[in-house]
Amino acid sequence: MELLIATNPDPDSRLPYLIRLPLGGGLIFATSDVWPRTKGLYCHRLDIADWPDHPVIVDRVALRSCSRRGAAIDVVADRSRENRSQLVHTMARGRQMVFWQSPKTRKQSRPGVRTPAARAAGIADLAIVVDAHERYPYTFADKPVTATRGALACGDYGIFSGQRLAAAVERKSLSDLASSLVKGSLKYQLTELSALPRAAVVIEDRYSEIFTLTFASPAKVADALAELQVAFPTVPMVFCQTRKLAQEYTYRYLAAAHAWLGDDADAAAVFEPPSQPDNAELRAWAKENGFPVSSRGRVAGEILRAWHEAHRR
Repeated sequence: MELLIATNPDPDSRLPYLIRLPLGGGLIFATSDVWPRTKGLYCHRLDIADWPDHPVIVDRVALRSCSRRGAAIDVVADRSRENRSQLVHTMARGRQMVFWQSPKTRKQSRPGVRTPAARAAGIADLAIVVDAHERYPYTFADKPVTATRGALACGDYGIFSGQRLAAAVERKSLSDLASSLVKGSLKYQLTELSALPRAAVVIEDRYSEIFTLTFASPAKVADALAELQVAFPTVPMVFCQTRKLAQEYTYRYLAAAHAWLGDDADAAAVFEPPSQPDNAELRAWAKENGFPVSSRGRVAGEILRAWHEAHRR
């Protein structure tokens, strides 16, 4: 028995995933994510005929049980974490609605904010490259973003300056953060990120949730996090409470980095010191342009000044 999760083939739908529950001949819902990790997910009921003949499966979740209990369907995954969830039928605004929730999303406080629609840094279309290994990427559906898949040397989302990765954001769920801290792998990721002009780590949860961890020592995780932030001060690690807010931060951080790159390039044209030729290059230029120059020793200052005069921008 398993829960099937596939991509929604309907390009006009705002719900990018289909889930198929093993009840009867199968219950099909369209929804916005693959598991209710940070918020309850709205589910739109579909007919069994809407399940594609050749679905693009993104996950198969083995289930211990899947049963209806009154106005809810209990879904228990056969794994140690993120294993309990429930599809709940309710009435809202006079309509029947279904929400997919987990114990965590029921307890989690809602931030009570709406993300702004204003363009970040005034950029009309921000090109973001999503790492090919990112399994459940941000869609940036309501943002002026052109997202493409590609290979990133580090991070999950990045922007390029020419062929060079110029800024990147590494995405972490709380469990992934804790695991990478305990195993030590986050240190190597931060080493790579710190080599970029700009980089950040975004965490889809609250800092306080570290102290509710049961599979790792909260104190050790908190200490390791603090030590890495001190060791890598140029790579901020930001707790964004929910996946939606983490996506918002990622978008605005990369937009700010894009604007900074443009400003930095403009400033370099003014502040960058003039390049200096080496002696061999200077002697060759002097001979080509009729200046007397010795084959050894220091090149005369007037030749260097003439070279700069000839190579003014």
